[in-house]
Amino acid sequence: MGQQLTMAPAAGRTSQSSAPSDDGTRATGREPQQDRSRATRSRLLEAAINCLAELGYQASTVAIVAEHAGVSRGAAQHHFPTREALFTAALEHVTAVRAAEMKQQFAELPGGRPDTATVVDVLFTLFTGTLFRAALALWVAAANEPALREQIVPLEARVGRELHRIVVDLLGVDEREPGVRETVQATLDLARGLGLANLLTDDSARRAGIAAQWASILDASLR
Repeated sequence: MGQQLTMAPAAGRTSQSSAPSDDGTRATGREPQQDRSRATRSRLLEAAINCLAELGYQASTVAIVAEHAGVSRGAAQHHFPTREALFTAALEHVTAVRAAEMKQQFAELPGGRPDTATVVDVLFTLFTGTLFRAALALWVAAANEPALREQIVPLEARVGRELHRIVVDLLGVDEREPGVRETVQATLDLARGLGLANLLTDDSARRAGIAAQWASILDASLR
């Protein structure tokens, strides 16, 4: 079962100028409530990913995440009613942000399309950072916690499809051609496997050699 959070009862009405904001501080009226709420939610989501990557799922309680985010536990209770909801939302949010950053990075290149070696290098690196470590912590926990698994499985399916589409677009290939879809998926699976190999020791030197060779294989088979 999920860790159900309960809301503290309201202490009474306060004036609009001195009402508590959802991060546990007093509102000054200078910043709209909606903006404060978005900022608080964003801090919680980023903190959740960092805690998962650094501490693992079991140690990353809602209270710990709120502390790392610099907000009150009441803020976490306000935005996310369960622990599963917090970490699932965190993974979805940060994955979307990283994907957008990656697409923007490539869009700024001359011609708007990188060469195959650059795509492979960036993709392989994506599976070695904080986001991948956090996702892995959730995968392991979800294997034994049905409530978490119910949320993580469909999310991972959506994330996987989106990342697949991004790689197809970056490579400029046509999935209607025989073998293209499988080759792109093999690239993603290879990146994930290399990310696992990098968890305990720095595997960057070996990964760089594999990335260069795989980019050559992709060019020969897809171009």
